[in-house]
Amino acid sequence: MAKTLAAFNKINTLRERYYKASTGKDALIKLISEAEVAEQVYNSNAIENSTLTLEETEKILLQIDLDRFISEREIFEAKNLARVTSYIDKRAKEQELNLDVILSLHKMLISSIRDDIAGRFRKTGEYVRVGSHIAPKSEEVIPRLEKILAEYNASSHENIIKRIAKLHLAFEHTHPFCDGNGRIGRALNNYLLIRDGYVPINIKFIDREKYYDAFKEFDEKDKTEIMEEIVAKSLTNSYHKRLAYLEGKKIMTLVDYAKENKLSHSNLINKATRQTIEAFLEKNVWKIGIDNHKEK
Repeated sequence: MAKTLAAFNKINTLRERYYKASTGKDALIKLISEAEVAEQVYNSNAIENSTLTLEETEKILLQIDLDRFISEREIFEAKNLARVTSYIDKRAKEQELNLDVILSLHKMLISSIRDDIAGRFRKTGEYVRVGSHIAPKSEEVIPRLEKILAEYNASSHENIIKRIAKLHLAFEHTHPFCDGNGRIGRALNNYLLIRDGYVPINIKFIDREKYYDAFKEFDEKDKTEIMEEIVAKSLTNSYHKRLAYLEGKKIMTLVDYAKENKLSHSNLINKATRQTIEAFLEKNVWKIGIDNHKEK
């Protein structure tokens, strides 16, 4: 609890800096968001066992031919999720999240992959299993989702980290769709974050094992601590990245930063992973923004 509160206070400080730094920089913010789409798509799909690399994902979104055969499904998964990601970035502030919005996002995601289930919740007799977890029966889907959204909206005065973590875990526990639950769930996190005045997060493929541990903790113990840590670090990382650009800092890799300042690279990576320094992951490389006047 204390750890989440400390992370929340830190994020609020970063958020205030972000608002100050973003004034009059709409074009740069748009560029950052557009450049991040491929990373969002790559990580979310990789968590779901997609074989696409980040480079291949970028090529598909740029309509560049790949060097190997890729299934039609994986191509549509990348293109469709990119559409969802871009749509959310533009529309989240305009419309409250409700069941109709969730269904329209799912249709956008699953179209041309499985049109028979795109844009609809599970029907009677349709069950899904994730590992050892069997999702609640289809008749419970709508009441559960209505309750999840109502509880999120009723807790608007509370810690955003806890709210997003609880909503995401409850949504994935419900598994309302026959396919696409993980991708839609992570997209909904960003819909709500943007709507509540925060920046979107990118839960990384490298954190997949811990991410699955968070679901296990929730299913077995009804606890949200692991997911809170993931959300907090992801949100901190997003602010660190945006502030490096918006505050006009010199951006360099941690490797170069360590060499230039005669510091231990492994120690810096450890701090970056814990987000105790203002480092951020960009295209799977740890980077840091340095104030020009602080350079040695």
